[in-house]
Parts: sequence; C-alpha cells; structure tokens
Amino acid sequence: MTHLNKAAVLALAVLLAACSDSDVREVQQWMANTEKNTKVTVKPLAEPKTFTAFAYQAGDAVDPFSQNKLLAELARTDAGSTNPLKPDTERRRELLETFPLDTMRMVGLLQKGGDNHALVQIDRAVHQVRAGQRIGQNFGVITSVTEQAVNIREVVQDATGDWVERMSKLELQDSKESTK
Repeated sequence: MTHLNKAAVLALAVLLAACSDSDVREVQQWMANTEKNTKVTVKPLAEPKTFTAFAYQAGDAVDPFSQNKLLAELARTDAGSTNPLKPDTERRRELLETFPLDTMRMVGLLQKGGDNHALVQIDRAVHQVRAGQRIGQNFGVITSVTEQAVNIREVVQDATGDWVERMSKLELQDSKESTK
C-alpha cells in the first residue's frame, strides 16, 4: 500500500468514527424531555347554535324568473297588438323556413325569363329561390335577388315584445374548387 492509500484509509476511519451513536442518543434524549415537559392544551369546542327552521309559504306561487311567465306575458301583449308587422303565425310554413339563415349560403345565380333565381345551399342540398319566397326561421321574405346577394326582410320581436323589421343578406360565396 502506498502512502496515499494509507492516508485515504485513515481519513475514512476518522470520518466513520465521527458518525457515532452519541449524537443520535443525544437528540432522542432531548425529544423525550421536550415531550415530557410540554403540556397540551385544547380549548373545548363551543356548543352548536340552535337552528330555528323557517317554513317557506310561497312554494305554490309563480316563480318571478320563470320562462313560462315571460312567454305568457309576451303572448298576452302580442294578442292585443295592432302592429302591422306582426306575422301570421297560423300560416303553413314553407320548407326553407325550417332552417336558420346562418346554415344557408348562396352558391350561384340563374336567370329565368328575366327573373333572377339564386341557388342556396343548405347542407348538401341546393335550392332555387326567388323574390317573394319565404326563407329562414324569423319570418323572412326574399326582397330581391342580385348577382352578389339574396336580400331578406325578417320580422323579429325586440326586447319589449314589439315586432320589428330586420334586413339580412346571403352573399354569393366563392367556390372552393375555383380557388385551387
């Protein structure tokens, strides 16, 4: 063994001697003394407060935020309305009145006998529409068909329940195939 190896073995022995049980025993003794001298004090819990039940008597009353109450009020005011814009709700609806306008797109234009007819696509089906035809779920009527758009007049209820006109438009959509 060389002197360097002997020195390393000697240093290791000194280090192992320093890690003796005396430190562990000392810590255990301190913990035992601290545990013996510490008194645990827990305050007693307060008695629970007595609960007085309240009988709610308005259970059968109409909920002021009920959707049915609002609809009933709108129907009542609508029945007495003399607004000329009020649509005929008893009339049989046409096929294109079952679809919302945001699901439709104008994809083309046809001219028949001097009249413009728009090609409107809904899902995968294409429909011909012309001025005067009903369209959309808001009592819409096509007012005109141009090369660029289908103009629509809709009749909707505002926040107060009055019928008002709203103009909408289906603009001609560029074909995805022509951009390739």
